[in-house]
Amino acid sequence: MEKKSAEDHEAGPLPSPRLIDRFSCLKQDAYHSPESLSKGSEERRIRKWRKMIGVGGSDWKRYVRRKPHVVKRRIRKGIPDCLRGLVWQLISGSRDLLLMNPGVYEQLVIYETSASELDIIRDISRTFPSHVFFQQRHGPGQRSLYNVLKAYSVYDRDVGYVQGMGFVTGLLLLYMSEEDAFWLLVALLKGAVHAPMEGLYQVMSCSISIPKCLCSTLLEFKPRAYCLLMHNISYIVSSLDMLYHTPNLVV
Repeated sequence: MEKKSAEDHEAGPLPSPRLIDRFSCLKQDAYHSPESLSKGSEERRIRKWRKMIGVGGSDWKRYVRRKPHVVKRRIRKGIPDCLRGLVWQLISGSRDLLLMNPGVYEQLVIYETSASELDIIRDISRTFPSHVFFQQRHGPGQRSLYNVLKAYSVYDRDVGYVQGMGFVTGLLLLYMSEEDAFWLLVALLKGAVHAPMEGLYQVMSCSISIPKCLCSTLLEFKPRAYCLLMHNISYIVSSLDMLYHTPNLVV
């Protein structure tokens, strides 16, 4: 399953823990972490969320039906980091997809082949290169990222693999297992509960899409930003051509 690419690079020695922030990313020069909540306040917030969710999410749907305004308010205030993976699965409906499709992810990873495998391998080293989980060549982070992206490209052949999916998938993998991340990606793109996001990727993999809804929204509410984007579109495309060999842009 693992394949080598000329663009792969050997990872250097692991950085000192003092050079890594609380999200496991390499610190930049003059880096300052945002102020965090006091320990007592954070613990109270976690207790409220645990009570709302229930064991393994058993109380979630009932609480959402009874007190949707409370759920919305707490989400906007921020989901506790230790519960984020579980809550994302509950909000998106991906937990239900996982339970309804036992063994499907394993089938996609082990027994299916994807026409996008080389493209996925090429882009893996560009995904969160400053995060320790994804730095090691063929390490656990890169292997998990490859597996999920390959599985999705087989699962949804109409969309397949598109550059940029790796960053969404990589973020999910920081909070959950491969299989959980795969079904959450499916829930997000296919719209298990909320509106599907797959329209953002339903263009040729060699192009960059500026959705018409974005253009019309910019034109209506931020006309100066719209004019600036349109004025510099040729420069943006030529720059991306050099970086990613992107031949055309779809508007």
